[in-house]
Amino acid sequence: MCILAKNEKGEIMLANFRDIGGIPVEAGNFKSGYFYRSGQLTDLSEQDIRSLKKDYKIKKIYDFRSAQEIEEQPDTEIDGIEKENIDILQSVASINMAALNNMQGIDSKNVKNAMIETYSSLITSESAIEGYKQFLEGILDKNTPLVFHCFAGKDRTGIAAAIILKIAGATDEQIMNDYLKTNSSRVSINREILSTFKSTLTKDQLKALNIALLVDKSYLIHAQEVLNKTYGSFEGYLFEGLKVQKDYIDTFREKFVIRK
Repeated sequence: MCILAKNEKGEIMLANFRDIGGIPVEAGNFKSGYFYRSGQLTDLSEQDIRSLKKDYKIKKIYDFRSAQEIEEQPDTEIDGIEKENIDILQSVASINMAALNNMQGIDSKNVKNAMIETYSSLITSESAIEGYKQFLEGILDKNTPLVFHCFAGKDRTGIAAAIILKIAGATDEQIMNDYLKTNSSRVSINREILSTFKSTLTKDQLKALNIALLVDKSYLIHAQEVLNKTYGSFEGYLFEGLKVQKDYIDTFREKFVIRK
């Protein structure tokens, strides 16, 4: 499934691709040009590849999808850009609603509960804890522009973006604003996906799929509630859950926040 779409100017762009930096934060300004979130990078054109390499100067791609997802829809190979796969939900036994295949079989009455369960797993599952730790450690190891993504760039990627923004010193409102941008960023590609399955799914399943392809404010709020209940605070999540280095926040801000 190609992720290409057009913006309001008619320019080709990657669906749900955006820089999460360039915003005022607690200690100054979160630098732009380092952290880009996206949907899967499949079927990229030569123009897309040139843009990633030349315009955005991307040096690393983190893929949060499962091996099965990657096998079915592999990212386009790009010479000169390092790739790393971190399967964020590998240890989750229940249905992972972050993957397209699992979105197709759920009914509209249960889809939101299934999404809520997925968001709990994104905070507490073993693979999510290990995966986000690996991701955060990699960020500090290489001080270069990167892209991180999953299938739609909304759930696994959304939590990763929220973590980065929180570390940078963004407010809850700023984090939520970035999270909800996914719905407007994926209008074209979601319409394409629904059209693809129109002949194979029931009306109720299509309704459920449409819900699953969107983010909802309640999902991120639930993730925050689970985080606070499990670890006491965001700092507890970082240092006791993910077990990143104790000076991680200060080190991150020294690298990526322009001080006032």
